[in-house]
Amino acid sequence: MFQAIASHWSTLILLLSLAMAAVGIVHAIMTKEDVRAATGWVGVMLLSPFLGAIIYAIAGINRIRRATISAMRPSAGSADEGHNRDVAVEALIEAQFGQRFVGLKTLGDRVARRPLTSGNTIAVLETGDEAYTAMCRAIDGAQKSVLLETYIFDNDAVGQMFVQSLSAAVKRGVAVRVLIDAVGVRYSVPSILKQLREANVAVDLFNGNIVMGLRLPYANLRTHRKVLVIDATVAFTGGMNIRKGFSAEFAGSDSSRDTHFEVTGPVVVDLFSVAAEDWRFASNEALKGDAWQVERTTPPPGQPMLVRAVATGPDAANETNHKLLMGAFSVARKSIRIMSPYFLPDRELISALTTAGARGVQIDIVVPAVNNLFLVDRAMTAQFDQVLKHYCRVWRHQGPFDHSKLMAIDGAWAYVGSSNLDARSLRLNFEIDMEVLDANFARAIEARIDAAIASAKPVTLEMLRARAFVIRVLDRLLWLGSPYL
Repeated sequence: MFQAIASHWSTLILLLSLAMAAVGIVHAIMTKEDVRAATGWVGVMLLSPFLGAIIYAIAGINRIRRATISAMRPSAGSADEGHNRDVAVEALIEAQFGQRFVGLKTLGDRVARRPLTSGNTIAVLETGDEAYTAMCRAIDGAQKSVLLETYIFDNDAVGQMFVQSLSAAVKRGVAVRVLIDAVGVRYSVPSILKQLREANVAVDLFNGNIVMGLRLPYANLRTHRKVLVIDATVAFTGGMNIRKGFSAEFAGSDSSRDTHFEVTGPVVVDLFSVAAEDWRFASNEALKGDAWQVERTTPPPGQPMLVRAVATGPDAANETNHKLLMGAFSVARKSIRIMSPYFLPDRELISALTTAGARGVQIDIVVPAVNNLFLVDRAMTAQFDQVLKHYCRVWRHQGPFDHSKLMAIDGAWAYVGSSNLDARSLRLNFEIDMEVLDANFARAIEARIDAAIASAKPVTLEMLRARAFVIRVLDRLLWLGSPYL
């Protein structure tokens, strides 16, 4: 038998390769919803059956097939909640913003699982020092519970601030849970995990399977969410990781910028439910008991701010942010203002933006002049012509790197949170954003973006075409790999 195998090993390897490719091809054509993705993977496996099948098994299969975890309380939101019309809220929206935003609410109800709630408040935290101080102060005042989920939790001066506050909360008898992404936690070597565990803080990693120092095949599926919930009554969310690079106190005047938000009101329950689901997924612990008791409060009079927590990720909530943005671009009439550190939208979003531009909507896209990710910046540059040729303006914001993810439409609707406008945030990462329908808040976001434009330099087609041909070719090659940057 062994002699037969030895004499026909090349034929057996060929048959094994073909069998692996066949299984991979069938899987791709039966599970991929994007015909381009399916065609691409089929082509890879046809050209190189053995290697292509292995690459597909590692990078092409979405292994996050978690079942929908039931919310901690019935009020925390469910897949069915979006089917129940809130007539009073719809009447309020129509009276203040028009029927087009009622349609946008309906879209959100159907794709986001969680309701658009009234009676919320949002405070904008424009610097790392402001955000970190407010977050640690809230942890220091916690009486029952602290739930923190973040992508990066660095082992540096800012990280130590949080460890001290979290440790003190544990000593006071507060229930504390910390969830860090398994990729993000390794931005620091050594990681912050040892200090947290020595402080008796319950900490776990999201998608923490390690194979020879790598997280294969899970490295592409990360929690990019930033959520801190205190006593289920106040929450912090936005784009801010925990690291000293965003603190002028520790990094100096050239520290990077970002925008975070302090939130109160009914939407806090939904932010809690998202982080609690992720904690249960990672640790298999359901957050129950008095410490984690949550209730959706009755909105106080005179506070009509409408906010929805929008969770998205490569599971049941796949492309939720993408669908909402498509809807939002379609209802815009006057302006779309976008600020993102990584602007690499897919063809559908580019078409939605350029179509809005063709309708006469003023579209401004603000990106950093100097990016912290060189390859992403080059790929972005290669794609700018697709929007510049079709009535959009692109601006390079000068000064320190700005990590903010902000969007405002018609001075009425805003979208803020952790999602970048790139393939990773739109299809691979677990993200958390807030859809906000409130004129004062939307105008504040517009003012933040307009302030960046005031010190920005425009990107023009002439500038892009004036670059050396070799540079343009290299940028386009990097653009080809943009879904994996």
